[in-house]
Amino acid sequence: MAGRYTRRVLMPGDVLDAIERREPPTRPERGLEVRHDPSDYGDLGTADRPGEEGEEIGGAAHAAPSLARSSVVMAVGTVVSRATGFIRTAAIVAALGTGLLGDAYQTANMVPFAVYDLLIGGLLASVFVPFLVKRRQNDPDGGVATEQRFMTVTLLALAAITLLAVLGAQVLITVYAGEWTGNQREVAVTLARFLLLQIFFVGASGVISSMLNSRQRFGAPMWAPVVNNLSIITTALLFLWTAGPGRTPDGITDGQVALIGLGATAGQILQALVLTWALWRAGFRWRPRLDLRGSGFGEAMRNAGWMMVYAVVAQISLLVSTNVATRAGARVAEAGLEAGAGITAYKNAFVIFQLPYAIIAVSVITALLPKMSRHVADGRKDLVRLDFSRGLRLASVLLVPASVAMLVFAVPLSVVLYARGSASVDDAHVIGYVLMMFAVSLIPFTLFQLMLRVFYSLGDARTPGLIALAPVAIHAVSGFAVLYLAPPEHIVIYLPIGHGLYYVVGFLIAGQILRKRLHGLDGRRISRTLALLHVAAIPGAAAGGAVAWLLGGFTGGVGSALLSLPAGCAVGGAVFVVAAYALRVDELRVFLETARSKVLRR
Repeated sequence: MAGRYTRRVLMPGDVLDAIERREPPTRPERGLEVRHDPSDYGDLGTADRPGEEGEEIGGAAHAAPSLARSSVVMAVGTVVSRATGFIRTAAIVAALGTGLLGDAYQTANMVPFAVYDLLIGGLLASVFVPFLVKRRQNDPDGGVATEQRFMTVTLLALAAITLLAVLGAQVLITVYAGEWTGNQREVAVTLARFLLLQIFFVGASGVISSMLNSRQRFGAPMWAPVVNNLSIITTALLFLWTAGPGRTPDGITDGQVALIGLGATAGQILQALVLTWALWRAGFRWRPRLDLRGSGFGEAMRNAGWMMVYAVVAQISLLVSTNVATRAGARVAEAGLEAGAGITAYKNAFVIFQLPYAIIAVSVITALLPKMSRHVADGRKDLVRLDFSRGLRLASVLLVPASVAMLVFAVPLSVVLYARGSASVDDAHVIGYVLMMFAVSLIPFTLFQLMLRVFYSLGDARTPGLIALAPVAIHAVSGFAVLYLAPPEHIVIYLPIGHGLYYVVGFLIAGQILRKRLHGLDGRRISRTLALLHVAAIPGAAAGGAVAWLLGGFTGGVGSALLSLPAGCAVGGAVFVVAAYALRVDELRVFLETARSKVLRR
């Protein structure tokens, strides 16, 4: 029974398979024979051949999961993870509000992830996944020794970084929230000391996820955050029950601060334990090793050095956004305005903004990175180009209408999610306005992220670091211009403009470079698909927005928003599908036909 229902799930790989059957392959590199074996053109519905990525060291050979199966496991896991993530963020907002206390928590909770991303996080996916894939292919032992060394060195580094970060909590809060004083600063520092312990466990989760991804085991990294989310939800509800709504930095007790800090850290510990169990199930047994000579880490670290440049540039961008948002919240409070318009509003809008990308694009992109890395190892850049085009066009079928829907329904969506407990309807409206500004950058954001994965699959971490220099400069100028030119209550609303400019400039520069390296990016077909999807989204946005307006979704409370949101989305989505079908958007037609065949299959 279970298998029968599984076969009816619509997978991203199913759509890619169908697109593949309708499209001729892009031209191969000069001098390469054109082969018509399905595996060459990404037969994403079948497993890789045994003896390659599917072969486990130690005896048993298992076929590696196909992109289709991997994508659906990741997509479903990400949906559940993001759904519980929404509940988590709503619970935190309900418990702490969007004012000074909420801002203190958001900043303190952001610092450990910022430190982790700066020093280790970006290196795992961008440098070490391709490195581990290569060593598993080429080493006589299937890369086992390399993985032992990799885990040993990384865990030791994480322990040292975590200790230094906890000791430097005051300095870190000053860096990210320089204008905070009094009890808000003290609460933020105390929370940071608890939350900075997360660095080790977030890092351990990242290491284990990288090793699972190199084995093409994508499910656990997508499902493990659910445990973390449930822990934080429980903590937030317990805080709300014991402390009550409306708490401020002046009225919170040390015990209540400890409850929030330890609850969040406990969630990360549980997530790391779930991933550890998944890696054990995959056959890995850790034995500490520090014999690095001749291990090949020198090559990886040279790439890592350039990835550090990108990480530093990205953290400069984050530093700008955080400082502007924290200062905005403080100035709004000083002006006596009731609605929270600081970093809490900014961060919660960003959580919603990332949802379509996380569910749709990451499921495809994460599965494509090892695949593109293998194509590069085989000298098949034409297949890298093909994977990029198919992955982007498949994701865009859902991402384009999602970005337009966020732009139209941002306010009622934010009211439904956040207007409860310590957060008012006006607080939720501010989050909605910020989300509207974010929504327009969803496609540039996805384009740039996918292009980065192409560079990493090529073993090039230098170019992304250099590319990011111009966008971050534009972002910084835009952010501080908003800080000094906009009224306090509008600063955080206009702040996403710099975020959008960053990714627009980034993908334009990256696209030009990749077009030369890959002898094209299938730009004509990609541009046509994106253009037609946006044209089809316009009547859908108008129809859906009109329905939501008639039902009071933009001006009413939670009840009106809850009624108008599904009605507007249903009408707008139906109009979009009809328009896109009339415009002959091939990817959508394939998507619908594949969905229909899955539903009708007996």
